[in-house]
Parts: sequence; structure tokens; C-alpha cells
Amino acid sequence: MIRLARPALLAAGLLGAALVLHLHPFGALFAPHPGHGWRDALALGALGALACAVGVPRQVIGFAAGFAWGVIPGTALALASQLAGCAADLLWARLVGRAFVRSRLGHRAARIDRALAARPFTATLTLRLMPLGSNLALNLLAGVSSVKVFPFLAGSALGFVPQTVIFALIGAGGRVGRDVELAVGVVLFVISIVLAFGLRRRIAPELAGV
Repeated sequence: MIRLARPALLAAGLLGAALVLHLHPFGALFAPHPGHGWRDALALGALGALACAVGVPRQVIGFAAGFAWGVIPGTALALASQLAGCAADLLWARLVGRAFVRSRLGHRAARIDRALAARPFTATLTLRLMPLGSNLALNLLAGVSSVKVFPFLAGSALGFVPQTVIFALIGAGGRVGRDVELAVGVVLFVISIVLAFGLRRRIAPELAGV
């Protein structure tokens, strides 16, 4: 229950933000400016990648992109940002910050190394599908492990999709007249939590607690 508290509070905060934006017209100020769409997309993408790289929850990026761009473009933009931040963390830990990461996360490095090295794509996908745990910590742990980069990024990209779609829906629901997106996003989030707990009971023991 303690591990569930963080994602639950995050979801509640983003849902509250969506309701505020939905009920007040100032929400339009955060939408892309006419004629500057590509610049806004690049700016949001860069900020999103940086935010994910320093540990901002990836759901926040999905919410912001969904509000600004709608469900499908917002999901695509958020996924690109999340994957860029993930790759930046992994490469930094592997090429530059290995000693720093091991000094702080060393007690978990051996466990994640065994799990990811044995089944890099499957293990990564499983961990990304669960709304529990730290996205940043997993990126850094993967960087100091022996996992291959491509399977890890591929599993991450696929595992990011469900939560990103859900929070892009909630973000899009923040716009006036988008009640359906907001309701669907909330329902899918509840379903994802239930499925995550079911999945957690079936994964390999070495992945528990990562």
C-alpha cells in the first residue's frame, strides 16, 4: 500500500489539474500557439526529455502533451521525450556516472543486472508496465548493468505506451468539451492499477521491489 501511495497521489494530482483546466478558460493559455506548432512541439519535447532524465514522473509529460496536442499527437510526443530521457540516463550511467550510481544504488544493481541480462526485453517491458517504482532508478541501474541497450530501449518504449496513453487522455480531458477523454483516462488508469498488481504477482522474484 505504501508503494501504491506515490502513483495514486500523482494520478490524483493530475486528475485535479485536468478538472481545474477543464472548468476554467485559462487552460487555453497552455495550448500551442497558432502558427508556431512545430516550435512548441520541439520545446515541449526537449523539456519533456530533460524532465524525464532528471526524474520527473513520465506521467506528467504524457499529461502535458495530451493537454497541449490531444491524445494521438500528444502520446507520440510524450513517448519520444520519455525514450530520449531514458536513453540519456542509461548512457550517462554507463559512460560517465558508473561509480556515482553504484555508490547509491549498488545494493540493487546485482539483482537488476541478473534480471535484465537474462531477459532484457521481457524484464524491461514488465517493469515499465507497472506504475510502481522509480523510472529514473531503473534507467540508472540499467546503465551500470550488462544489459544490451537496444532490447532495454525497445522494452521501455513498448512499456511506456499504456500509461502514456492514459495520461494523455486525462490531459486532453482538461480541455473544455472533452469529458469523454477524461472519463476514459480515469477508467483505464484504474484498470491498469488492477492489472499491474496481477502482473506483479507473476513476475520473476528478482524483479520484485525494483
